[in-house]
Amino acid sequence: MLTRRVALFLVPLLLLPALAPARPADDAKLAAIKPAMQRFVDSNDLAGAVTLVGRSSGVVHHEAVGYRDLAARDEMQKDTLFRIASMTKPITAIAIMILMDEGKLSPDDDLAKHLPEFADLSLAGGVKPKRAVKLRDLLTHTAGLAAYPPSLGDVYAKRDKTLAEAVPTVAKLPLAFEPGTKWAYSNSGIDTLGRVIEVVSGKSFEAFLQERVFNPLGMTDTKFYPAPADLKRVALTYGKADGKLKVGPFGLVGLPENPKHPIPAGGLVSTAADQAKVYQMMLKKGALNGKRVLSEKAVAEMTKTQTGDIKTGFVDGMSFGYGWAVVKEPTGVTATLSPGTFGHGGAFGTQGWIDPTKDVFVVLMIQRTGLPNGDASDFRRTLQELAVAAVQ
Repeated sequence: MLTRRVALFLVPLLLLPALAPARPADDAKLAAIKPAMQRFVDSNDLAGAVTLVGRSSGVVHHEAVGYRDLAARDEMQKDTLFRIASMTKPITAIAIMILMDEGKLSPDDDLAKHLPEFADLSLAGGVKPKRAVKLRDLLTHTAGLAAYPPSLGDVYAKRDKTLAEAVPTVAKLPLAFEPGTKWAYSNSGIDTLGRVIEVVSGKSFEAFLQERVFNPLGMTDTKFYPAPADLKRVALTYGKADGKLKVGPFGLVGLPENPKHPIPAGGLVSTAADQAKVYQMMLKKGALNGKRVLSEKAVAEMTKTQTGDIKTGFVDGMSFGYGWAVVKEPTGVTATLSPGTFGHGGAFGTQGWIDPTKDVFVVLMIQRTGLPNGDASDFRRTLQELAVAAVQ
């Protein structure tokens, strides 16, 4: 006979509707992805690409086309490393939410609670804001924090400042707008969250990610500071001029020697397979392979609209959760996705998007500068449309 405690535990479970098994992916439709991406290589729009499609059950497509290095004719490999730039931002947000799960902070905390140097922020002309900047404002790009001052130099290219040195410089500058009233994409805001993680956890930002995210998920190829031997696996970055692909400057997010600044807003190097582990974990509501990274509550908070009716994002119909862009009204490049799909892009054209309704995620790894809008690229659109068609 069941004890009363066990019976009470089981009743809610018995009342839950059974989840319908996901429809098997159509292998023939998935097979169309590689030649479609090859056409972008043949037209000199891409040097090469790695594409990956997965579901909550695992990876169903993973292919490489083209070249890591065009001049050397070094072919792209599935484990080629890419600078994922702003695809780092959701991972920084995951770290914040881990600390929330532990009760060490809340998205509703004032930023100054953890970084007192931000206690006296003001708007232009010394006017005090109507309320304090909160962590949720940083997570959603609605804080209005200024960019790094020119006097600091090129923080990202040189990487010669620690977070403890770089972040406080922003606190001395006027806010661009009242916190929580507008959306403005902010690298300094996400870097500030990286510093919050250091202060609250007592560990360096990169050490915290390694211990609490990368190690549990088995992300062995994701790092801020690639070893010299790893650099030979990094895809070269190309821009297009006169109809031809040319190696672009290594700037934006450089990989200098002996860096001090991990760039929470965009400094990671990773592979498609490693990113798939993050996305599968998120699709499985915070756990993967028996290891829980986030609570289900944290995943739900991260991936729902937190910005109300504020216009956000780089394509129409978007909103923002905590660290993730969230599709509010599918349209244009997101037309084949479901409301509630979440993801993020990077400055070099990389993309990663998760559709919980369709039980599918896609990862696009390229290294391309000069795109009018990476979030609206034909590369992303093509991969998404073929991936979604294969699982519907």
